[in-house]
Amino acid sequence: MIKPTFLRQAAIAAVASLALVPAALAHESSSAGKLKSGMASWYGAAFHGRQTANGETFDMNDLTAAHRSLPFGTRVRVTNEATDKSVVVRINDRGPYAGSRVIDLSKEAAKDIGLVSTGVGRVKLEVLGSA
Repeated sequence: MIKPTFLRQAAIAAVASLALVPAALAHESSSAGKLKSGMASWYGAAFHGRQTANGETFDMNDLTAAHRSLPFGTRVRVTNEATDKSVVVRINDRGPYAGSRVIDLSKEAAKDIGLVSTGVGRVKLEVLGSA
């Protein structure tokens, strides 16, 4: 059973993080062409058919991704540093929420860059602009 204290702390954290979103969006919306590196993961069947943060239905076979602050519709080139393969995804969801990962890819996008079998991997992100 989830304790009320945990729920209260989670609600406070969620509200506090919302206060930071406008500043992050303003900063990152002008970041076309900028590069960032970090760890990526992917998500698939468990979320397939569910609603994403922008209201779309998640399709694990589309080239989409979740990012904490980039505006919805932003196109990002994601390059797997281990394979040097890249894919262009469109941001349509929020996340990742695990660890210090910088992006969560749809299963199809992860497959395109050779990330499905490892689950996570180091990537470079290049913001290309809006879709």
